[in-house]
Amino acid sequence: MNIKMILKSLGIVLVVEAICMIPSLLVSAIYGDKDFMAFVYSILTCFLIGFLMYRIKADNKNFYARDGFAFVALSWITVSLFGSLPFVFSGAIPSFIDAFFETSSGFTTTGSTILKQIEGMPMGVLFWRHFIIWMGGMGVLVLTLAVLPSVGASFFHVMKAESTGPSTEKLVPKLGQTAKILYTIYIVMTAILVSALLFSGMSPYDALVHAFSTAGTGGFSSRNLSVGAYGNVFIEVIITVFMFLFGVNFSLYFQLIKGKIRGFFKNQEFRFYLGTVLIAILLITADLSLNGLFSVGESVRYSSFQVSSIITTTGFSTRDFNLWPVFSKIILVVLMFIGASAGSTGGGMKCIRFVLMFKIVKREIMNIRHPRAVHTVKIDGKSVDNGVLTNVMAFFFVYIIVFVSAVILVSLDGFDLVTTVTSVAAVISNVGPGLGDVGPMGNFSAFSGFSKILLSFCMIAGRLEIFPMLVLFSPSSFKKSI
Repeated sequence: MNIKMILKSLGIVLVVEAICMIPSLLVSAIYGDKDFMAFVYSILTCFLIGFLMYRIKADNKNFYARDGFAFVALSWITVSLFGSLPFVFSGAIPSFIDAFFETSSGFTTTGSTILKQIEGMPMGVLFWRHFIIWMGGMGVLVLTLAVLPSVGASFFHVMKAESTGPSTEKLVPKLGQTAKILYTIYIVMTAILVSALLFSGMSPYDALVHAFSTAGTGGFSSRNLSVGAYGNVFIEVIITVFMFLFGVNFSLYFQLIKGKIRGFFKNQEFRFYLGTVLIAILLITADLSLNGLFSVGESVRYSSFQVSSIITTTGFSTRDFNLWPVFSKIILVVLMFIGASAGSTGGGMKCIRFVLMFKIVKREIMNIRHPRAVHTVKIDGKSVDNGVLTNVMAFFFVYIIVFVSAVILVSLDGFDLVTTVTSVAAVISNVGPGLGDVGPMGNFSAFSGFSKILLSFCMIAGRLEIFPMLVLFSPSSFKKSI
């Protein structure tokens, strides 16, 4: 493994993180809060350590596959550790373990929190809490690649390790240009969302922070009662629509820009994603209205918001769905695991993997019926490589193993079954709230320090889709290449 090049690259990431703290510093200065110096100290710490790491001389500047995967895993752990500094230095979250949990939750766009009281926090720290969601939505390293003047072809392994989904494609031949295109689309969509929220009556500050959380599908809110605190149907509709839009594969938006409209709506993953959302809304609406909790109109309103929030793993809430009927809660838990589209800012296992798994099962049935025939799995008319199919099946297996292992370890804290299981499901799928004590009106503050660290690593593993973390903790990865 190219240790020196990895450390040198981590230095660049820390410098970029220091620069990204400047907007929060300015917010703190504008509001005159006591967290101003906390950001000064944090920026200096990140910049100085990052600069010293960047000065490391690396003779071999190539990144191989295992280097890229290990670098990505180390980068997300590093930015979460150093991103915790403003919370600790300001005293907003005195415990470093709690601060690490909150920061990991932000960067991975999970939205789980240990905070019991959000309103009244220093405005700069609160802004940073939301801004890291926006940074993590498209990818911390994709952001780094976008701002670098040039990157080598070997850095494709980095983008592959951080991107979501079973396969990664460059939109254009140059990797740096691909990163710039993705972030341009991301910024434009975020700006449109901010404008819509301002028009709906939100203050500029609230519009910004909620736009960051929606775009990054992270779900942090500046209000204790989340989006439900506003009681504004217009705001809920805007956020519902944009949560769904940010859960779409961004490469499809690039196709739209190029005028390939039919390709957008014929995409099998998008159709599965849209169909799942519509069916879930219909079922939960029927369940809520038939059980007499809300009128039909209210049921549509609350179910559509919550379905969009959960399947995109945003985690906003307008109602305490912990009090909904079991049928509705089961659907929401299923949506946690399904997640959004590959190449989006959403989490979960990703819709494309479920589409491929259904096709794999269909192929096996066809092989039993017609053993001499050759059956290929196709997506959008193109044959899928067997390596991709193997990766999908391996991912499902590893995901379940990590999930079950984490549930067993977290159960040592002694919480009830629903709380224990859904707390792990919520973090590994990057959803945020679960059920029971970690429902939309609850938080993760009561968990032990060990569980918080474990859940933080589950967030990062879930965001990076497991394998980069496995590479990092594999002893063979640190052997020198022959």
